[in-house]
Amino acid sequence: MRLVAGAAVAALICCSLALVARTHVANGAAPVPDFSGQWGRAGLFRFEPPPSGPGPVTNTSRFPDTVERVGDYTNPILTPQSAEIVKQRGDLQLAGANFPDPRNQCRPEPPPFILALEFEIRILQRTGEIDLQYVYGNQLRRIRMNSSHPQHVIPSVYGDSIGRFEGGTLVVDTVGVKTGPLAMVDIFGTPYSESMHLIERYRLIDGETAARAVPARATPWGNEIDPDPKRPGLQVEFTVTDPIAFTMPWSAVVTYRRLNGDWVEVACAENNGLYFQYDGASFPHADKPDF
Repeated sequence: MRLVAGAAVAALICCSLALVARTHVANGAAPVPDFSGQWGRAGLFRFEPPPSGPGPVTNTSRFPDTVERVGDYTNPILTPQSAEIVKQRGDLQLAGANFPDPRNQCRPEPPPFILALEFEIRILQRTGEIDLQYVYGNQLRRIRMNSSHPQHVIPSVYGDSIGRFEGGTLVVDTVGVKTGPLAMVDIFGTPYSESMHLIERYRLIDGETAARAVPARATPWGNEIDPDPKRPGLQVEFTVTDPIAFTMPWSAVVTYRRLNGDWVEVACAENNGLYFQYDGASFPHADKPDF
C-alpha cells in the first residue's frame, strides 16, 4: 500500500510540474527551470571573477592558495574608509593574528558572504517561494516569488529577498541586510553598509563549463561532486551596490555542480569536532545552565 501511495504522490507531482510548464509555454513565457536538489563546489573561500566590469576584492597573501586572508585594499571599488578596514584586517593576518568573521564566530552568514563560504547548498523550489538551504549551521534563506519589498524593511541577517524569473534566470533582489561588527561581504573583511543592494542571477549552465570551474572531488563535508560533465551546472552571478561602502557597483560569480550524497548536519560551536580556535573569537556559549 505504501508503494502504491508513493507512486501516486510522485505521479501527482510530475503532473503538477508539467501543468506549470505548459501554462508558461501557453502564456508565451519560457518554461521555469528546475533548480531543485543539492549542489556543491570544492575549492577555497573565494568568488570567481565576473565576465566583465569591476570585480570583488582578491587575495594578495604571500600564500594565496591557503586560507590566509590579505585583501587587496587598492581595489578601486573600495571607498577610503572601506579600504582602510580591509588593510587593517590584512595586516592582522600578516602579523600572524586573525580577525573575527561570521564563520569563525559561529554566527549566521549574510549574503553575499555566505556565497563565498558555503560549499553545499540545497534548493527547495515551489511556486510561491524558493528556499536556499546552506549546509554549515543549516542556514536558510527564503525568497518570496513575484512579491515586493515592504515599505519599511526590518533589517535581518539574510535581508529581505524577493524573486522572479526572467526567462530561464532566477533573479533574486535583496535589501535590508543587517549590519554590525561582523558585517562583511567576503573573507577579507570587506565591509558593507545598511544601503547594500544585492542582485543575484541563478541560471543553469552546460556541464563542461561548470566542470572547468568546479573540480570533481569531495566537498569539505565528504559529499562528492558528480563527475558527469553532461549534467548541467548552476551558476550565480551577483552584483553589489552600496554607495557608502563602495565607489561603484561590482560583480562576482559562484559556480556549483550536482552533488552526490546525503544532506549532512554541520554544526559549529556545538560540535567539538568542528570547534575552531581564532584570536579574538567569541563563540556562542551559555553563562549559566538553563535548568
